[in-house]
Amino acid sequence: MSFFKAYDMRGTFGVDFDLDTVYKVGLSLPEIVGGREWLVGRDGRTTSKDIRDALVSALVEAGAQVVDVGLSTTSMVYFFTAEDSFDGSVMITASHNPPSDNGMKVSRRSALPVGYSDGLDKVEKAVSQSTAQRPASVPQVESCHDEALKRYLAWHKSRLPDLKNLRFAVDCSNGMSSLLARELFPGALILNDTIDGNFSSHSPNPLKAEARAALAEAVRTNHLDCGVIFDGDADRAMFVDEFGNFVQSDYLIPVVARATARALGKKGGIVIHDVRTSLGAVEALREDGFEPVMVPVGHAFAKPALRNSQAICGGELAGHYYFSEFFSCDSGILAATRILGEVARAKAEGSSFSQMMRPILTRYANSGEMNFEVIDKDAAIERVLNECRDFGAEISRSEIDGVRIDFDKGWVSVRKSNTEPYLRLIVECRSAGLLDDWCERLSRAVKG
Repeated sequence: MSFFKAYDMRGTFGVDFDLDTVYKVGLSLPEIVGGREWLVGRDGRTTSKDIRDALVSALVEAGAQVVDVGLSTTSMVYFFTAEDSFDGSVMITASHNPPSDNGMKVSRRSALPVGYSDGLDKVEKAVSQSTAQRPASVPQVESCHDEALKRYLAWHKSRLPDLKNLRFAVDCSNGMSSLLARELFPGALILNDTIDGNFSSHSPNPLKAEARAALAEAVRTNHLDCGVIFDGDADRAMFVDEFGNFVQSDYLIPVVARATARALGKKGGIVIHDVRTSLGAVEALREDGFEPVMVPVGHAFAKPALRNSQAICGGELAGHYYFSEFFSCDSGILAATRILGEVARAKAEGSSFSQMMRPILTRYANSGEMNFEVIDKDAAIERVLNECRDFGAEISRSEIDGVRIDFDKGWVSVRKSNTEPYLRLIVECRSAGLLDDWCERLSRAVKG
């Protein structure tokens, strides 16, 4: 069933899954994940309320005691799962996917993720074997939205840096950061902060340039210091600098690490990053006294790695940033405040966002993540690896997620997407000319 992914359940509503699917999922969760105390939250998509009703009905039928946090960010659900010691939780969201999609992110006690390898596979089997019928009525359960939102805002406010000298814009993407933005950032120019399940303003995926266009224009037109944009469920934050130029998220991992170490009163510490991270960011981490540790892509790998290594924080190319103080979970809001605080510090010292980033950005030429639709991904990967033999002697090779090979003059990462039908390729080199050459050769190799 295409609805069950590596990290969550996600697909087109009415095509990949329906309310009966949701009901059968809910019936299986208390037994497979374990525990009776469950928290449920949802985003503002047009189908989320109906999915919530089917899910709650099933959880109650399975003997669970359910608390409904209502409209929330994904990170809010993580936070209260751990903070209030729930046995499990479900966030109803399709994150940055199109409006026609929806899904569910499941966590167990302590907000540890439930992925396909450690639970969702059993849920899928239970759903395929179930003949249960969804009831017409929906049981009443405890609601905690207002209290939870108040507590969550207070937690973030207690960690806000001094932003009084900073002029910035915030784009909520008609998503769940709309619940928090004006309260947390009263001096900012706020864009698209009406929750709209159709995402009328632009795509909820800030990795798309067209989704960032309005933010970039607002920064340029109003001569602001920077802009931040959240995805649909606000577990990711991405930035543009004072010129409206996108700052690739892996380059910001050292910035997040510096701010987090300062907030925690630490010097250095372990910082996790995924296999796609620029070597410029990794070098900057080491120079700042941090110990970078590479992990596979995805929150199902990042969160346990953060806990097990006792890292202070971590980050991914996709804009997820994880924090030890946030139960080792990702928070778009906390990431945004940490980065904004560093931009404010730079401004106070007579610098700017782009100037602050230049020492990291100018070390290497980076392709960004290139996506290819290919039928035989394994054969395409083999062709890429064969082509790489001409790039010089290998310095290191990692196969924790696809293959990443480091050479003297650059590195190549090729991996299958865990969430979409793509082969993903990243190339980074010491010069732009060499990058163009490697990208052209490897793109041909992928296509066969």
